[in-house]
Amino acid sequence: MCEHGASPTWGLETAYPEWFKESFLDIAADARDSAQSDKHLMLFLEMNGCPYCYKMIEENFTHAPYADFIKEHFDVVALNISGDREVALEEDTTATEKEIAELLNVRYTPTIIFLDSQNRRVARVNGYRNAADFKLVLDYVQQKAYEKETLAQYVNTHKTSVYKFRDHPQLQNIRDLHAVADRPLAVLFEGAGCTACDALHDGRLKDPEVNAALERFTFVRLDALSEEPIVDVDGNHTTPKAWAESLGLTYRPGLVLFDQGREIARIDAMLNRYHFMGVLEYVGDRHYEQYPSSPFRYIDAKTAELLKQGKDVDISE
Repeated sequence: MCEHGASPTWGLETAYPEWFKESFLDIAADARDSAQSDKHLMLFLEMNGCPYCYKMIEENFTHAPYADFIKEHFDVVALNISGDREVALEEDTTATEKEIAELLNVRYTPTIIFLDSQNRRVARVNGYRNAADFKLVLDYVQQKAYEKETLAQYVNTHKTSVYKFRDHPQLQNIRDLHAVADRPLAVLFEGAGCTACDALHDGRLKDPEVNAALERFTFVRLDALSEEPIVDVDGNHTTPKAWAESLGLTYRPGLVLFDQGREIARIDAMLNRYHFMGVLEYVGDRHYEQYPSSPFRYIDAKTAELLKQGKDVDISE
Protein backbone atom coordinates (compact mmCIF):
# COMPACT_ATOMS: atom_id res chain seq x y z
CA MET A 1 0.00 0.00 0.00
CA CYS A 2 1.22 3.47 -0.76
CA GLU A 3 0.75 5.87 2.10
CA HIS A 4 -1.06 9.18 1.70
CA GLY A 5 1.60 11.84 1.35
CA ALA A 6 4.46 9.43 0.64
CA SER A 7 7.09 11.04 -1.55
CA PRO A 8 8.60 8.27 -3.73
CA THR A 9 6.89 7.36 -6.97
CA TRP A 10 7.84 4.31 -8.95
CA GLY A 11 7.10 5.18 -12.57
CA LEU A 12 3.86 3.26 -12.97
CA GLU A 13 1.08 5.04 -14.82
CA THR A 14 -2.37 3.72 -14.00
CA ALA A 15 -4.69 3.56 -17.01
CA TYR A 16 -8.36 3.32 -16.05
CA PRO A 17 -10.77 1.14 -18.02
CA GLU A 18 -12.85 3.13 -20.47
CA TRP A 19 -16.00 2.12 -18.58
CA PHE A 20 -15.07 4.10 -15.45
CA LYS A 21 -17.66 6.83 -14.92
CA GLU A 22 -17.11 10.30 -16.36
CA SER A 23 -18.15 12.31 -13.36
CA PHE A 24 -18.77 16.00 -12.64
CA LEU A 25 -17.57 15.07 -9.13
CA ASP A 26 -20.87 15.73 -7.42
CA ILE A 27 -20.68 12.52 -5.42
CA ALA A 28 -24.16 12.63 -3.89
CA ALA A 29 -25.67 13.11 -7.36
CA ASP A 30 -23.52 10.28 -8.71
CA ALA A 31 -24.72 8.00 -5.90
CA ARG A 32 -28.35 8.80 -6.72
CA ASP A 33 -27.78 8.26 -10.44
CA SER A 34 -26.16 4.91 -9.72
CA ALA A 35 -29.08 3.85 -7.54
CA GLN A 36 -31.52 4.64 -10.34
CA SER A 37 -29.72 2.01 -12.38
CA ASP A 38 -29.74 -0.38 -9.41
CA LYS A 39 -26.02 0.16 -8.89
CA HIS A 40 -23.73 1.26 -6.09
CA LEU A 41 -21.15 4.01 -6.49
CA MET A 42 -17.52 3.06 -5.92
CA LEU A 43 -14.83 5.68 -5.24
CA PHE A 44 -11.36 4.52 -6.26
CA LEU A 45 -8.87 6.77 -4.48
CA GLU A 46 -5.35 6.44 -5.86
CA MET A 47 -2.02 8.23 -6.03
CA ASN A 48 0.28 8.87 -9.00
CA GLY A 49 2.94 6.21 -9.28
CA CYS A 50 1.42 3.89 -6.67
CA PRO A 51 2.36 0.29 -7.63
CA TYR A 52 -0.53 -1.18 -5.62
CA CYS A 53 -3.05 1.04 -7.43
CA TYR A 54 -1.62 -0.10 -10.76
CA LYS A 55 -1.82 -3.75 -9.73
CA MET A 56 -5.37 -3.35 -8.40
CA ILE A 57 -6.61 -1.73 -11.61
CA GLU A 58 -4.90 -4.27 -13.86
CA GLU A 59 -5.98 -7.40 -11.94
CA ASN A 60 -9.31 -6.42 -10.37
CA PHE A 61 -10.83 -4.10 -12.97
CA THR A 62 -9.24 -4.12 -16.44
CA HIS A 63 -8.50 -7.85 -16.64
CA ALA A 64 -10.70 -9.11 -13.81
CA PRO A 65 -12.68 -12.30 -14.47
CA TYR A 66 -15.67 -10.42 -13.05
CA ALA A 67 -15.25 -7.13 -14.96
CA ASP A 68 -18.75 -7.51 -16.44
CA PHE A 69 -20.12 -7.94 -12.90
CA ILE A 70 -18.55 -4.62 -11.86
CA LYS A 71 -19.91 -2.86 -14.95
CA GLU A 72 -23.39 -4.26 -14.28
CA HIS A 73 -23.59 -3.44 -10.58
CA PHE A 74 -21.25 -0.51 -9.94
CA ASP A 75 -20.29 2.90 -11.22
CA VAL A 76 -16.63 3.64 -10.54
CA VAL A 77 -15.26 7.16 -10.03
CA ALA A 78 -11.49 7.62 -9.72
CA LEU A 79 -10.05 10.32 -7.48
CA ASN A 80 -6.41 11.32 -7.12
CA ILE A 81 -5.60 11.94 -3.47
CA SER A 82 -2.97 14.49 -4.52
CA GLY A 83 -5.29 16.14 -7.05
CA ASP A 84 -6.74 19.64 -7.12
CA ARG A 85 -10.11 19.01 -8.79
CA GLU A 86 -13.11 20.29 -6.85
CA VAL A 87 -15.24 17.49 -5.41
CA ALA A 88 -18.69 17.92 -3.87
CA LEU A 89 -18.61 15.06 -1.40
CA GLU A 90 -21.87 16.04 0.28
CA GLU A 91 -24.32 18.91 -0.05
CA ASP A 92 -22.35 21.07 2.38
CA THR A 93 -18.85 19.69 1.75
CA THR A 94 -16.91 20.78 -1.32
CA ALA A 95 -13.14 20.58 -1.40
CA THR A 96 -10.21 19.51 -3.55
CA GLU A 97 -9.38 15.87 -4.07
CA LYS A 98 -6.44 16.10 -1.64
CA GLU A 99 -8.68 17.74 0.98
CA ILE A 100 -11.36 15.10 0.46
CA ALA A 101 -8.71 12.43 1.05
CA GLU A 102 -7.96 14.01 4.42
CA LEU A 103 -11.67 14.21 5.29
CA LEU A 104 -12.06 10.53 4.44
CA ASN A 105 -8.97 9.67 6.49
CA VAL A 106 -7.29 8.06 3.50
CA ARG A 107 -3.91 6.78 4.62
CA TYR A 108 -3.21 4.06 2.06
CA THR A 109 -3.73 3.75 -1.66
CA PRO A 110 -5.67 2.41 -3.21
CA THR A 111 -8.57 3.09 -0.88
CA ILE A 112 -11.95 2.03 -2.24
CA ILE A 113 -15.15 3.35 -0.71
CA PHE A 114 -18.62 2.05 -1.59
CA LEU A 115 -21.66 4.34 -1.34
CA ASP A 116 -25.37 3.56 -1.27
CA SER A 117 -28.18 5.59 -2.82
CA GLN A 118 -28.15 7.99 0.14
CA ASN A 119 -24.42 8.65 -0.27
CA ARG A 120 -23.70 6.64 2.87
CA ARG A 121 -20.43 4.73 3.12
CA VAL A 122 -21.32 1.05 3.34
CA ALA A 123 -17.94 -0.62 2.83
CA ARG A 124 -14.29 0.29 2.56
CA VAL A 125 -11.11 -1.43 1.39
CA ASN A 126 -7.71 -0.08 2.40
CA GLY A 127 -4.96 -1.32 0.10
CA TYR A 128 -4.61 -3.98 -2.56
CA ARG A 129 -6.83 -7.08 -2.58
CA ASN A 130 -6.38 -10.10 -4.78
CA ALA A 131 -9.17 -10.95 -7.20
CA ALA A 132 -10.87 -13.53 -4.97
CA ASP A 133 -10.86 -11.32 -1.87
CA PHE A 134 -12.08 -8.26 -3.75
CA LYS A 135 -14.93 -10.23 -5.34
CA LEU A 136 -16.10 -11.04 -1.81
CA VAL A 137 -16.33 -7.32 -1.04
CA LEU A 138 -18.18 -6.67 -4.29
CA ASP A 139 -20.70 -9.41 -3.45
CA TYR A 140 -21.18 -7.98 0.06
CA VAL A 141 -22.10 -4.57 -1.34
CA GLN A 142 -24.10 -5.76 -4.35
CA GLN A 143 -26.23 -8.01 -2.12
CA LYS A 144 -26.71 -5.13 0.36
CA ALA A 145 -25.49 -7.45 3.09
CA TYR A 146 -24.32 -4.30 4.91
CA GLU A 147 -27.91 -3.83 6.01
CA LYS A 148 -27.62 -6.77 8.39
CA GLU A 149 -23.93 -7.48 9.07
CA THR A 150 -20.46 -5.99 8.96
CA LEU A 151 -18.00 -6.78 6.20
CA ALA A 152 -15.86 -8.68 8.71
CA GLN A 153 -18.81 -10.88 9.64
CA TYR A 154 -19.67 -11.46 5.97
CA VAL A 155 -16.10 -12.43 5.13
CA ASN A 156 -16.02 -14.91 8.01
CA THR A 157 -19.13 -16.73 6.81
CA HIS A 158 -18.45 -16.68 3.06
CA LYS A 159 -14.81 -17.69 2.77
CA THR A 160 -14.37 -21.13 1.24
CA SER A 161 -12.05 -23.65 2.89
CA VAL A 162 -8.86 -23.75 0.85
CA TYR A 163 -6.06 -23.17 3.35
CA LYS A 164 -4.47 -25.49 5.89
CA PHE A 165 -2.48 -23.89 8.71
CA ARG A 166 1.26 -24.07 8.27
CA ASP A 167 4.01 -24.11 10.87
CA HIS A 168 6.67 -21.49 11.34
CA PRO A 169 9.53 -21.86 13.84
CA GLN A 170 8.94 -18.46 15.42
CA LEU A 171 5.22 -18.87 16.06
CA GLN A 172 4.35 -19.24 19.74
CA ASN A 173 1.22 -20.83 21.19
CA ILE A 174 0.10 -18.09 23.58
CA ARG A 175 -3.51 -17.49 24.55
CA ASP A 176 -3.02 -14.76 27.17
CA LEU A 177 -1.80 -11.90 25.02
CA HIS A 178 -2.17 -9.41 27.83
CA ALA A 179 0.72 -11.18 29.55
CA VAL A 180 3.11 -10.17 26.75
CA ALA A 181 1.74 -6.68 26.19
CA ASP A 182 4.89 -5.05 27.55
CA ARG A 183 6.95 -5.92 24.44
CA PRO A 184 6.34 -5.87 20.67
CA LEU A 185 3.68 -8.40 19.74
CA ALA A 186 2.85 -9.59 16.21
CA VAL A 187 -0.52 -11.35 15.92
CA LEU A 188 -1.08 -13.19 12.65
CA PHE A 189 -4.76 -13.80 11.89
CA GLU A 190 -5.33 -16.60 9.40
CA GLY A 191 -8.36 -18.69 8.54
CA ALA A 192 -9.51 -21.70 6.59
CA GLY A 193 -10.66 -19.53 3.69
CA CYS A 194 -7.43 -17.55 3.39
CA THR A 195 -6.47 -17.12 -0.27
CA ALA A 196 -3.14 -15.39 0.40
CA CYS A 197 -1.78 -17.27 3.44
CA ASP A 198 0.23 -19.79 1.42
CA ALA A 199 1.88 -16.93 -0.44
CA LEU A 200 2.82 -15.29 2.88
CA HIS A 201 4.44 -18.47 4.18
CA ASP A 202 6.18 -19.26 0.88
CA GLY A 203 7.37 -15.68 0.50
CA ARG A 204 7.78 -13.23 3.37
CA LEU A 205 7.97 -15.83 6.16
CA LYS A 206 10.80 -17.67 4.41
CA ASP A 207 12.86 -14.48 4.07
CA PRO A 208 15.83 -14.45 6.49
CA GLU A 209 15.62 -10.67 6.96
CA VAL A 210 11.91 -10.84 7.75
CA ASN A 211 12.56 -13.61 10.27
CA ALA A 212 15.37 -11.54 11.83
CA ALA A 213 12.96 -8.62 12.18
CA LEU A 214 10.35 -10.92 13.76
CA GLU A 215 12.83 -11.85 16.49
CA ARG A 216 12.01 -8.49 18.09
CA PHE A 217 8.41 -9.65 18.53
CA THR A 218 6.43 -12.26 20.34
CA PHE A 219 4.92 -13.88 17.24
CA VAL A 220 1.50 -15.50 17.65
CA ARG A 221 -0.94 -16.99 15.14
CA LEU A 222 -4.71 -17.04 15.73
CA ASP A 223 -7.46 -18.70 13.73
CA ALA A 224 -9.78 -15.82 12.88
CA LEU A 225 -12.74 -18.22 12.90
CA SER A 226 -11.94 -19.85 16.24
CA GLU A 227 -14.27 -19.71 19.25
CA GLU A 228 -11.55 -20.90 21.62
CA PRO A 229 -11.06 -18.61 24.65
CA ILE A 230 -8.19 -16.13 24.65
CA VAL A 231 -7.26 -12.98 26.55
CA ASP A 232 -6.61 -10.01 24.25
CA VAL A 233 -3.96 -7.32 24.75
CA ASP A 234 -6.36 -5.25 26.87
CA GLY A 235 -7.02 -8.16 29.23
CA ASN A 236 -10.50 -8.90 27.85
CA HIS A 237 -11.67 -12.52 27.77
CA THR A 238 -12.77 -13.11 24.18
CA THR A 239 -12.22 -15.39 21.19
CA PRO A 240 -10.03 -14.95 18.10
CA LYS A 241 -13.15 -14.62 15.94
CA ALA A 242 -14.70 -11.92 18.11
CA TRP A 243 -11.41 -10.08 18.47
CA ALA A 244 -10.74 -10.11 14.71
CA GLU A 245 -14.21 -8.71 14.09
CA SER A 246 -13.77 -6.02 16.75
CA LEU A 247 -10.50 -5.03 15.08
CA GLY A 248 -12.33 -4.74 11.77
CA LEU A 249 -10.08 -7.25 10.04
CA THR A 250 -11.51 -8.33 6.69
CA TYR A 251 -8.31 -9.60 5.07
CA ARG A 252 -6.44 -12.84 5.64
CA PRO A 253 -3.61 -13.00 6.46
CA GLY A 254 -3.86 -9.98 8.71
CA LEU A 255 -0.80 -9.12 10.77
CA VAL A 256 -1.52 -6.73 13.66
CA LEU A 257 1.47 -5.25 15.47
CA PHE A 258 1.22 -4.13 19.08
CA ASP A 259 3.65 -2.58 21.52
CA GLN A 260 3.19 -1.74 25.17
CA GLY A 261 -0.42 -2.86 25.04
CA ARG A 262 -1.64 -0.87 22.05
CA GLU A 263 -1.92 -1.40 18.32
CA ILE A 264 0.79 0.48 16.44
CA ALA A 265 0.35 -0.73 12.86
CA ARG A 266 -1.13 -3.53 10.81
CA ILE A 267 -0.48 -5.25 7.51
CA ASP A 268 -3.91 -6.15 6.15
CA ALA A 269 -3.22 -6.06 2.43
CA MET A 270 -0.52 -7.23 0.07
CA LEU A 271 2.80 -5.46 0.66
CA ASN A 272 6.02 -5.86 -1.25
CA ARG A 273 9.07 -7.02 0.66
CA TYR A 274 10.53 -3.52 1.14
CA HIS A 275 7.36 -2.10 2.67
CA PHE A 276 6.68 -5.29 4.68
CA MET A 277 10.12 -5.03 6.26
CA GLY A 278 9.63 -1.33 6.87
CA VAL A 279 6.44 -1.84 8.83
CA LEU A 280 8.09 -4.53 10.98
CA GLU A 281 11.05 -2.22 11.67
CA TYR A 282 8.68 0.65 12.46
CA VAL A 283 7.18 -1.28 15.37
CA GLY A 284 9.95 -3.70 16.34
CA ASP A 285 12.61 -0.97 16.51
CA ARG A 286 10.09 1.57 17.86
CA HIS A 287 10.57 4.05 15.05
CA TYR A 288 6.94 4.95 15.69
CA GLU A 289 8.16 7.09 18.57
CA GLN A 290 9.86 9.40 16.05
CA TYR A 291 7.25 8.99 13.30
CA PRO A 292 3.96 8.56 15.18
CA SER A 293 1.58 9.32 12.30
CA SER A 294 2.35 6.39 10.02
CA PRO A 295 4.87 3.62 9.30
CA PHE A 296 5.21 5.04 5.82
CA ARG A 297 6.65 8.27 7.21
CA TYR A 298 9.47 6.15 8.61
CA ILE A 299 9.76 4.23 5.34
CA ASP A 300 10.00 7.52 3.41
CA ALA A 301 12.78 8.73 5.71
CA LYS A 302 14.59 5.39 5.38
CA THR A 303 14.25 5.53 1.59
CA ALA A 304 15.60 9.07 1.42
CA GLU A 305 18.63 8.09 3.50
CA LEU A 306 19.34 5.03 1.34
CA LEU A 307 19.11 7.09 -1.84
CA LYS A 308 21.37 9.74 -0.31
CA GLN A 309 23.94 7.00 0.29
CA GLY A 310 23.71 6.01 -3.37
CA LYS A 311 21.96 2.71 -2.64
CA ASP A 312 19.20 1.24 -4.77
CA VAL A 313 15.66 0.91 -3.44
CA ASP A 314 13.86 -2.00 -5.05
CA ILE A 315 10.14 -2.48 -4.46
CA SER A 316 9.62 -4.87 -7.33
CA GLU A 317 9.53 -7.98 -5.10
